Amino acid sequence: MIFKDRRDAGRQLAEKLLRYRNMADLVVLGLPRGGVTVAYEIARALNCPLDILIVRKIGFPGNPELAAGAVSETGTVVLNEEIVAGYGVKRTYLDQETARQKEEIARRIKLYRGGKGIQHLAGKTVILVDDGVATGATAKAAISTLKRDQLARLVVAMPVASQEAERQIAPTADEWICLQTPPGFMAVGNYYYDFTQVEDEDVVTMLDWFGRHLA
Repeated sequence: MIFKDRRDAGRQLAEKLLRYRNMADLVVLGLPRGGVTVAYEIARALNCPLDILIVRKIGFPGNPELAAGAVSETGTVVLNEEIVAGYGVKRTYLDQETARQKEEIARRIKLYRGGKGIQHLAGKTVILVDDGVATGATAKAAISTLKRDQLARLVVAMPVASQEAERQIAPTADEWICLQTPPGFMAVGNYYYDFTQVEDEDVVTMLDWFGRHLA
């Protein structure tokens, strides 16, 4: 299955989540930037608030698209120990890259939320959404962050994931929903006809829409 674009993926995922429509204390969290477009369509279909959880990938030296780990806006760091140990990634590099990503997170918090931290989520049902998951480092950092709150329920919803990521992530959520886990998974973008980069301005526009219509 190849999605037309992220909006198409979000609409298809929303069909698997309709039992949550109009539920009280429900929030959809998108992982910026690509995951926010998918989450936007889900939140609209479920008639619930949209928010974001900012998580940044800690790229592998010389290959930033390969995740050696990830750091969330609350400071939670999750390392892909198999990659770190297997390739001898140095601690000094990881510390420097983590600090660099924290600077980017601070920039995004200011831009997306006016400097405010993530909303209080205790007692809520949270649907965590991205546009896909390869190694799982970003999703695991997000889940680790969310588990610090006393959520009523954590649902992780993805259009596409590697089989290894599914094995690692599914047991950590109350519910895992993924439209496809193809064998021979290579990259998330391979499963979209249009995988154009989502810009900061797009994220701000989507969040603003919910601020106006569901305030």
